[in-house]
This record gives sequence, C-alpha cells and structure tokens, in this order.
Amino acid sequence: MTPLRLGYFYGIGAYLLWGFFPLYLKLMRPAGPMEILAHRIVWSVAFVALLLLAMRNIGFLRALLRRPRALAGIGIAAALIAVNWGAYIYGVTSERVVETALGYFINPLVVVLLGVTVLHERLRAAQWAALGVGGLAVAVLAVDYGRLPYLALVLAFSFAGYVLAKKRLGLPAAEGLFVESAVLALPALAYLGWLGAGGDATFGQVSVGHTLLLVSAGAATAIPLLLFAGAANRLPLTNLGMIQYLAPIIQLGCGVLIFHEPMPPTRFAGFALVWVALIVFTVDALRHSHRTRRATTTVVPTPHPAPR
Repeated sequence: MTPLRLGYFYGIGAYLLWGFFPLYLKLMRPAGPMEILAHRIVWSVAFVALLLLAMRNIGFLRALLRRPRALAGIGIAAALIAVNWGAYIYGVTSERVVETALGYFINPLVVVLLGVTVLHERLRAAQWAALGVGGLAVAVLAVDYGRLPYLALVLAFSFAGYVLAKKRLGLPAAEGLFVESAVLALPALAYLGWLGAGGDATFGQVSVGHTLLLVSAGAATAIPLLLFAGAANRLPLTNLGMIQYLAPIIQLGCGVLIFHEPMPPTRFAGFALVWVALIVFTVDALRHSHRTRRATTTVVPTPHPAPR
C-alpha cells in the first residue's frame, strides 16, 4: 500500500471513529458527564503509557522537563482539551448531538479567525467571505435556538485553541496525549475518589459491560488521535481538510436519524449557511494549494549564451 493510500486509510478511520463516538458515549449512561470525562482522562494516561513503554519511548520526558515554556504550553493545551471533551460529553448526554456537530462544522472557520487575531495572518477575499457567511449562520441559529449556540461555540473555540497550542508545541501524537492527560490525571482521580466516597460513582456498580466501557475510554480516545497523526504525516493538508467534514456529517446523522433530535427549517437554514461557508473556504483552499504547487514546480528556462 502506498503512503498516500495508507494516509487516506488512517484519516478516514480516525474521522469515522470520531463521527460515531456519540453512540459510544450513550452506552455509558447512567454515568454523568463529569464522571465520564474523569475516566476518559485517567484511562487515556494508562493506555498511552503502556503504548509508550511498548515503543520504549519514555525518555522524551527528561528532555521535556527541562523546557519550562513547553510545560506551560502543555498545561494550556490540557486545559483546552479538557473543556472540549467535557463540553462534547455534556452535549451528547444531554440530547444535543446536533449542536455538537455544528461545533465541529464551524471549527475550521474559527481556526482561520484565530489565525487572524492571534497569529496576525492575512486572509484572502474568499476567506473573509466564508467568515462572514459563518457569522450569519450563527446569527440565524441563535434566532432558532432563542439563544447563542454556546455549546457549539465552546467546542469550536476550545478545539481551535487546542490546535493552535499543539502547533506551537510540536509534540508527536502519543507523547502529547500522554503529557496532557497526565497533567489532568490528578484532578480526575481526586474527583473520582470524591464521587466514590459519596456513593455516587457508577464505576463497578452498574454491570461488567458498563465498567469495561468506562475503562476502554482511554483506548477510544487515543486510537483516533494516533490514526489522525498517521494521516497528517502522509497526506497534504488540503486533502486532510476535506476528510475532516466526515465526522460532523456522521454526528449530525446520528443526532437526527438515530436520536431523533429536532431539525426545524430555521435550524436547517443555519446549517445550510455553514455548509456554504465551508464550500467557499474549501474551494479557495484547493485553488490556493494548486497555484502554490504550480508556482513551485514551474521550471525557469536557463537562457542560452549569446553567440560570439
């Protein structure tokens, strides 16, 4: 299998798993969102630690401990991904899967917005148009919901901030996930201990299958991230960007077709505006990538010397 095909295999696998993740979270009931989040953090540390031991790749921690700025960046990334995970779990368990899908649809637009405001990047006209249509979509959805779609915005901004933090850190997927989860592990363990002491924990109290589902949350978190890292190393960024819409499309389908969440005409119109913005954004990205490749592959002919 060629590296390009393998990259597509990894990328599609990652986004399929993320797309069907609401079905997995629903099976964890009656555990509450915070308990699920705490187990996700704790078992992620355990799973990735075993993976790194198998790969004999623990030595990176020594070098990392001598980089205080990197440790501070990891703390920020850990806080952002905890907010993202917690908001997503809350959305799924509170029958708001459609709104979580909206968050990941508008995430690419928020990444562009952060590029302008934080990294001071300059946008092309089509990118400004996509942002404008995306803002209009949020306004339409706010009218439909009777409020801002704050859950979708929290998901979009927290994950965009996490992507920005990860880009600056430059850590590989497994090592990055291990350190970020390790930062959150002590608060998560403390919460689980407090929950157990009060008799409110569901771990080990519902059924063997439910307990195994909570334990497997670590693998369910790490495997898509590792697949995504494998895809990112083999695919061009524009190709990877096209695949990323697979996950929110599946999440939207789960919310409407499986969980029977409402999709009134105004809400559908808001989603349609988001899709228009994404089409404009994607077409512009493809054109820009094509022009860049043409510019870099154009061979300038060497002039022949003038005859004497």
